[in-house]
Amino acid sequence: MTAKKEWFDEWFDTKYYHVLYKNRDYNEAAQFIEALLGYFKMPSEAKILDLACGKGRHSIFLNEKGHDVTGVDLSEQSILAAKSHENDRLKFDVHDMRNVYRANGFDYILNLFTSFGYLDTKEENLKVIEAAIASLKSGGQFLLDFLNPYVVINNLVSAEEKTIDSLHFRIEREYTADEFIIKKIEVIDGDETFHFQEKVKAIRRTDFLEYFQQLDLKVVDVFGDYQLSSYQKEKSPRLIFVLEK
Repeated sequence: MTAKKEWFDEWFDTKYYHVLYKNRDYNEAAQFIEALLGYFKMPSEAKILDLACGKGRHSIFLNEKGHDVTGVDLSEQSILAAKSHENDRLKFDVHDMRNVYRANGFDYILNLFTSFGYLDTKEENLKVIEAAIASLKSGGQFLLDFLNPYVVINNLVSAEEKTIDSLHFRIEREYTADEFIIKKIEVIDGDETFHFQEKVKAIRRTDFLEYFQQLDLKVVDVFGDYQLSSYQKEKSPRLIFVLEK
């Protein structure tokens, strides 16, 4: 009997996901990476893991800056697209981030653009962090970039529609009693209609700090945006942690 696919297995591997998000701000992504390079001052020989890399936009930019990067993602379609950019210091691989990728293999691990909190339980989310840390060298640093749940919930747009490349998207958002931010996505493609969802646990800063304490991780910094400003609970668009093993 085939196991039922989880929402991220289905949605991230469709063409519709890539169409809906094709206009993401690549300049913002590049500016964030520039800020991180200035912050970390990564030596060129450092090994970097881009965990849940999607099509690899951050990995590619880091590599263009002279760094040795491996990007991993669960989506076979995303990795297939990313592989066209590979070189001797840029590799991509299909990988489930709940599992250790390469024990003690990296100086820096980056988990960017809310690629966390997809799982149903605290234990499963802890397993993701634990697996990431196991892939980090002693003294290595792990950056986790998450949405700020307070700001997202307070500014939630309940419904919207948009047409992109002849595809019509109907999107509904809700914050549930069990503290998930859920986006329901209906795609009308000609005569066919498809339904998908995105589901992210609204993990607060204090929850994360409990995770990190449980795993004996040192919290080096907490930032609130891609310019690396200080985190402010009611205002910051992001919740970005720098952790050390």
